[in-house]
Amino acid sequence: MTRRVLVVRLDGAGDVVLAGPAVRAAAAAPGAEVTLLCGPDGAAAGRLLPGVRRVLVWSSPWVIAPAPPVTAADVDDIVARLAAQTFDEAVVLTSFHQSPLPTALLLRLAGIPRITGASVDYPGSLLDVRLRPGEDLHEDLPEPDRALAIAAAAGFDLPPGDDGRLAVRRPPAVGPLLGPLSGRPYAVVHPGAAVPARRWPAQHHRRTVRLLARAGLPAVVTGGAGERELTAAVAGDDGLDLGGRTDLAQLTGVLAGASALVVGNTGAAHLAAAVGTPVVSLFAPVVPAVRWRPYGVPHVLLGDQHAPCRDSRARICPVPGHPCLARITPEQVLGAVRRLGAVPADEGPVKEGTP
Repeated sequence: MTRRVLVVRLDGAGDVVLAGPAVRAAAAAPGAEVTLLCGPDGAAAGRLLPGVRRVLVWSSPWVIAPAPPVTAADVDDIVARLAAQTFDEAVVLTSFHQSPLPTALLLRLAGIPRITGASVDYPGSLLDVRLRPGEDLHEDLPEPDRALAIAAAAGFDLPPGDDGRLAVRRPPAVGPLLGPLSGRPYAVVHPGAAVPARRWPAQHHRRTVRLLARAGLPAVVTGGAGERELTAAVAGDDGLDLGGRTDLAQLTGVLAGASALVVGNTGAAHLAAAVGTPVVSLFAPVVPAVRWRPYGVPHVLLGDQHAPCRDSRARICPVPGHPCLARITPEQVLGAVRRLGAVPADEGPVKEGTP
């Protein structure tokens, strides 16, 4: 008998990738058929996750930024769409700063009889299974572990042999995109991020591309369609500019073939982890690194994690000069790539930051 399970993660691509182990846990239950409800920025990532049968997309007014207006018509539409699926239960995945209760209200209106979530607030009749952050749920869990804990409370556990790491479906071949770099060692430099507070200066990225090329490890520069000017400036004459030329699946393929990725705290870091590529993480401390650093792969974390912006969740850096990231030098990044073993060094590779 089919067990129709809805897993909810209403955020962007990176958060959806981090929810992957919890999705696999739900999909491993006998008879389970998993639908993922996510925001528009997470839909492409959701379609890459093993265990997802279908993806539903909705722009949540309490998650999306900038937020769409709240309208009765929009609420009625999503409730009707969910009701039409006749789900047996739902698991609402949230970060520590989010409440599952607005989502649970919609799910209850859609007739879903069993709902699980983690809520510090009294849930009333909105949740059937409730984890209390700080009591049932440790505050400083990495996001994949937090999601797995919520899924486990609902009765979903990873199957034997699943190590709980991030994973995506087999990426497509990307040789034609890589051109002369196809089959050769290369690094990926991904200079963009969803919000300015998480971006390392473009001129530092450009010099890093040059340093990598001189060290014998050419760089592929990646970014979305709206970042073509940025990726062209970063690639310069030394890197291969793929800005705006890949969809998310193709980006995953490019990352899968890379020796290392240089990136801020953004979705590409988690895609790299999902294909086992080491990461140099340029991590602004506006959110806790313990929760969102690259998961399950060798990585080096750079950035002042005790800067004044720490835990502020700021979208624009509140400290003049953006010192938590701007003080990282391209030479330090090259050194981190060396320590991950992607560029030959006198000493052996050091796999720092492995969880």
